[in-house]
Formats: sequence, structure tokens, C-alpha cells
Amino acid sequence: MKALREHLALALRLHFRNRMALLYGYLFPLIFLVAFYVLYRHERVPLLRHMGELLTVAVLGGACFGLPTTLVSERERGVWRRYRLTPIPTWVVIASTALARYAIILTAGLLQLGLALALGMTLPVHPFDLWVVFTFTAFAFIGLGLVLAALADTVPAVQALGQCIFLPMLIIGGVAVPLAALPEWAQHVSAFFPGRYAVEGLQATVTGTGLAGAKFCLLALTLTGLAGVIAGAKLFRWDAQERFAARPGKLWLVPAFAAWVAVGGIAEWRGRIAVPADKELAPPKAEPAKTPTPAASPANAPAATSPAPVSAAPALTPPPAVTRPLPPPPPEPLWMKLTLQDTEGLDYRLPPDHGIVAPFAPIDEAPEDFMKELVDGVRTKLPDWPPGAEGDELRCVRNLLYVAAVPDAIQMPVERYLPRVVYERMIDTYPRDRLIKMLTYIALNPEAGMVIDDISELGIEGTAGDPSVVRERAYLYALKFLLRLTGKVSE
Repeated sequence: MKALREHLALALRLHFRNRMALLYGYLFPLIFLVAFYVLYRHERVPLLRHMGELLTVAVLGGACFGLPTTLVSERERGVWRRYRLTPIPTWVVIASTALARYAIILTAGLLQLGLALALGMTLPVHPFDLWVVFTFTAFAFIGLGLVLAALADTVPAVQALGQCIFLPMLIIGGVAVPLAALPEWAQHVSAFFPGRYAVEGLQATVTGTGLAGAKFCLLALTLTGLAGVIAGAKLFRWDAQERFAARPGKLWLVPAFAAWVAVGGIAEWRGRIAVPADKELAPPKAEPAKTPTPAASPANAPAATSPAPVSAAPALTPPPAVTRPLPPPPPEPLWMKLTLQDTEGLDYRLPPDHGIVAPFAPIDEAPEDFMKELVDGVRTKLPDWPPGAEGDELRCVRNLLYVAAVPDAIQMPVERYLPRVVYERMIDTYPRDRLIKMLTYIALNPEAGMVIDDISELGIEGTAGDPSVVRERAYLYALKFLLRLTGKVSE
């Protein structure tokens, strides 16, 4: 244990002297945090729904870039050749190096959390569970970092190999792009990337049920980490002159990446892949039952005789009419009691119309040819869309807002043009004063009502996945519509 402590202290000093490793370990995660804040600063609680992604990026930067960069650069300088002359077992050297990198990753995660709290984020729901899942995540990616260090002969090779894993994990692995925004094939592919389980597990401790909702994620991260650590230890090299191409035992790479395949296969088998289900075809309408007509037969044929005379029935005295009291009129809805002061008192600090969140194309901007047909299709189908045309007025207005909110949440190219379609539908359907009151009520109660996150009946395929995102976008569009209805923004 003394050798482990001594080498751990030495590894920490060497890690903090490596500027490139510190860049990946600290600056890289902070850049992502600032970028996410700029994109999602208009959310009701900034960064809260994205901490799983941000903490995963911190671990990826420190473990898959910082750790192998440090190991390979020290190997090139001959540091590891000197270690080999000491009586320290190999496992002690590897374990202390991994622990030193874990300390850096942990401090980088704490730095991210501290900055997020300073920007307005609330505390995680399960802080202890967050540390547990973060540790499992760090273990999984440190194992991957050891494999990268074994594969790379030079520091530039580390960066190239790291990008080959890092970028796919960001784009189709659920780390930077929400899984609900990915096509069906990408959602299946993401099941084979450990980044997906890191994000899900971490986010479950920040806003979800904690460890109870992260059991499978912990299993996936454990298998990935064990396979990576074993392969990295078996392929460990002391000398820079020993090239990977000439090293025996390359088959140890098989279990390292076979763990990814096994985890993805288990996820597929257990049905954990969040792919929107195809809509079932509506069953054909049953035809009304016809009253059977008895077939004509000699037995039931009418007799060819004159009908018997029918005696007149005695006149019946009609019963006296019962006078019932009229039911009381329905109470006035709450939104009718709102005033112009309530509308003016709303918080109108909104993202710009030309931005990424809640975009709103001006009236003189026409969609491009490949989107015009889709926009015109929504405009044609919207008057007959049942959720926006039938039932309570307030519910219909809220559902119409979701038609603008869902494409924005999915980040579809058509998101800029549908708000104008929805806005025109509203002002053509409801009197301006009633519409202002309903939109004001929705803006004051953004969490009320059920969320519609599937508008495929209108030709918009895909679901947002997270109802809170759709609610937030509907809230923003309610405010933007109010600005136009009250004349504060010209149409």
C-alpha cells in the first residue's frame, strides 16, 4: 500500500505538469458547459436537464484524452522505462495512475457542478447517488483510456484514436444530441456506446429516481470498465521503442470491445431502446347491424283475405307535464377573469426570433422548396386536427402551441415556419381579446394540461421524447404570440 500511495502522489504531480492533459481535463468540459448554457439559458432551470451530458463530457475528456495523452507522453520521455527498474508490481503502477486520473476527473466534475449552480441550476435530487454513478462512469472510461494508451505509439495517435471514439459518441451515442432527436437506426446504434448509459445514469441521479433508475446503466458501465482495464493492463507497454504493431497478445482487444457488443445486445433483448413505436392502423369502422328481414315463405306469407276490422282504441289522457328547474349556467372559466395587467406582468425575456430556441420566421420569409410542401400540408390539415379543433377552447389553444413546440424540441429545419402557421390559425379562430386571455393563462400555468409530443397526423414525424422540453417551448411561443397580439412586436 505504501508503494501505491507513493506512486499515486507522483502520478498526480506528473499529471498536473502535462498541459495538454489538463486542457482536456478541465478546459474542455467548461467549454461545453458554456456552450450548453448559451443554447439552453432560456430554460426554467438552466442546465438541469443537461448535467448528465455535461458530466459525461467531463469524464470523456479526462479519461479518453487526458489519461492516454499523459501515459503516452511519459512513455516517450522514458519515464515508464525507469518505473520498470523499480520493484513495484505492474498492477500498482496502473492502479495508481488510474486513481490519479480519477481525482482529476472528479475535481473537473465538481468544477462543472459549481459553475452550473452559480448560473442558476438547482441542486441534484440525489447527490450521493450522483457520486456513485459518476465513479462508475469514470471507471468505464478510464478502462477505455488505458486501451487507447496501449494502441497509440505517439501523442498525435492518441488524439486521432480519441476522436474516432469521442465524435461518434457525441453525435449518435446520446452524449451531445438527445436520443429522441436521432433517427431510429441511430437509436439502435447508440445502445452499443457506453456514453448513452453514462448520460442516462447521471441524469437519473440529477432529476430522476437515483440509483433505482440507473441499475442497468451501472451494469453496462461496470462491464465496459472491467473489459477495458483488463485489456489495457495486458497490452501495457513500458518502452516507447516497443511498437504496438510488433507486440504480441493483440487478441486482448477482443474482450475490450466485445463488452460494448454484449451491453448493446442485452439492451436490445430487454427492450431498452427508446424508438418511437409505429402508429397502429385504426381498425375499420364496423358497419351498423341490419335488422334481419324474415324470408317470404308459404308459412309466413300474408293470407289473401281482407284485413279484420280494427276497433278504435280509447283515448288516453296525457300525463301532466313535469316542470323541472333549469340547470345552473356553467361557471366562468378562470382564464376569463384575467386582465390586461396580468398579460403585461409576464416575463418577456425571450430568445430572439432568429435564434435556435423558439425561432419565429418573419411574415415575408418563405420556406425553401423542400420545406414548403410540409408547411402547406400542416396549414391544410390544422383546421381539422381534432386536438386543436374539438373540445375546450383553452385545451385547443394549448394543443395548437404544441404544433409549434414539437418541431422546435426535435430541432427540425421546418421549426421556423410552423409558429406562423399556428399563429394565423389562432387569430382566425378566436376573438383577439379571448385569445390574449387564454395565452396569458397558459403562460402563467405552463405545467398544466397534458403534453402532445407526437403530431405525426399533421405530417411531422418524430417525437420530442422529453415532455418538459415541449412544455417549455410552448410557454415561449405563448409569450411570443402575446407580443404580437398586443402590438409590442410588429407582425
